[in-house]
Amino acid sequence: MLRNLRIQNYALIESLDLDFVEGFSVITGETGAGKSILLGAIGLLTGQRAETAALRTGAAKCIVEGTFDIDGYALEPLFEEYDIEYDTECIVRREIAATGKSRAFINDTPVSLAILKQLGERLIDIHSQHQNLLLNSEDFQIGVLDTLSTDKDIKARYTEAYRHYRDIAAQLEALRTQLTGDQGDEEYIRFQLQQFDEWRLQEGEQEELEQELELLTHAEDIKEGLYRISAQLSDDEGGQVPMLRSTTSALRSLTNIYPAAEEWHERMESLYIELKDIADEVARAEERISFDPERQAWVEARLDTIYSAQQKHRVSSVAELLDIEQRFRDTLDRIDEAAERIAAMEQHKEEAHAALIKAGAALTKQRSEVAATFEKEIATRLVELGIPNTRFAVDIAPRRQPDATGADNVAFLFSANKNGALQNIADVASGGEISRIMLSLKSIIAAAKALPTLIFDEIDTGVSGTIAARMADIMADIAGHGRQVISITHLPQIAAKGAAHYKVYKEDTADATVSHMRPLTAEERISELAQMMSAGTLTEAAINNAREMLGVGS
Repeated sequence: MLRNLRIQNYALIESLDLDFVEGFSVITGETGAGKSILLGAIGLLTGQRAETAALRTGAAKCIVEGTFDIDGYALEPLFEEYDIEYDTECIVRREIAATGKSRAFINDTPVSLAILKQLGERLIDIHSQHQNLLLNSEDFQIGVLDTLSTDKDIKARYTEAYRHYRDIAAQLEALRTQLTGDQGDEEYIRFQLQQFDEWRLQEGEQEELEQELELLTHAEDIKEGLYRISAQLSDDEGGQVPMLRSTTSALRSLTNIYPAAEEWHERMESLYIELKDIADEVARAEERISFDPERQAWVEARLDTIYSAQQKHRVSSVAELLDIEQRFRDTLDRIDEAAERIAAMEQHKEEAHAALIKAGAALTKQRSEVAATFEKEIATRLVELGIPNTRFAVDIAPRRQPDATGADNVAFLFSANKNGALQNIADVASGGEISRIMLSLKSIIAAAKALPTLIFDEIDTGVSGTIAARMADIMADIAGHGRQVISITHLPQIAAKGAAHYKVYKEDTADATVSHMRPLTAEERISELAQMMSAGTLTEAAINNAREMLGVGS
């Protein structure tokens, strides 16, 4: 629960450092004093969007920090999932810079707003006036039933079954769409593959053919050059190889009488062997080369075919052409296999749909059981809150198609009159009735949900007198089960029930208007309640009434 709230430079709040207590607390103050500002600041701690307009004029940065006691609320897995240090005292901080940059921290660990929102939803529930509109939301009504259910696995199984069904349906639709596109191109693809079959392209052949063409084009020049080189190397008269052989022999003869010539002989013999090898290779190469006009014509024609294919498909290599060919063949394979794949996928879809219907039926059954108890509890609370002829029902009807919420259409029906027809609650309930219905809903949900802190912003709209006092009793009862309930109210009947009382007020300084909030002492509470009852004009009667409401003597 919220133990401390610290705010700096948020809207009209220059600086605020306030401790909160367990149980039922109330916040009062004149209209415009800053109660909505306080809620906006607390909302930042739950992951709501930050606006730079919320910064106090002239401030470079605003900070909102809340210290929460989270012991016993089973939040350790959430902290472990996001690698955040866990402590029973949890500090949540939001910082908003004048540049628009917003940062969020949990126990000094930077986190995204999505993570902060996950934690915030487990820490605080803020009921503001606009939340009354949720009564017109079917998703909200379904959510109420699911929140009150005792077996959360039933909804989880339905959610998984729906996700699985949607995934298979999407895959099947994608397969059909792909097949339609492929079939539209099938004739074109088969024609292209017919050409590829005629081309019979081979990896690396373009490079080999280009090299061969270069050789064939210059065959006569190459052959003539090699012949001349061969003669210079091997000719019996003046050839370099015979001359080197003769020199090597002379050195060998000299080694018997001049040992120093041994090394020269060995080196010369190596030169002779190497040069003879070159001469032999040149001679063989010269013999192999011949001018072949037919081969040259074939190579040129083959290369023309390859170049034309590359130009047609806008690529620059045979490897890319082979990739295109393979894609065409893969597409034809898909077309040929598509009927079997679609049939198999349709079978999977039917099975997934059957599992979805089964999971949906189990969820509907659970909701119907919850609704039966819920109807009685709501009706009982509304009678206690001054609607004696309350009739309340939960209408559960099958949807035409299951969706993410289930297979049910859900509507909360209401009538405040004995003989009045049950109608959609948002269409027939007055403002005061909606306030009482929402408080009843919150009290029932609070009993089923481990939520540390509930904040009610003027939940008492449209009620007064004994009904307001009864609403205060309900909020105090919610707080009596180890929770923290904070009510922002204009009614003294509710303000008097709080175990702690805070006042929001504005103060004009020399250059600005500043909002403050502080806890009231016992005497200050008497004065505050008296002013609330007497429209700001203190009278002795109002003071006595305030003392009586608070149960204190004069």
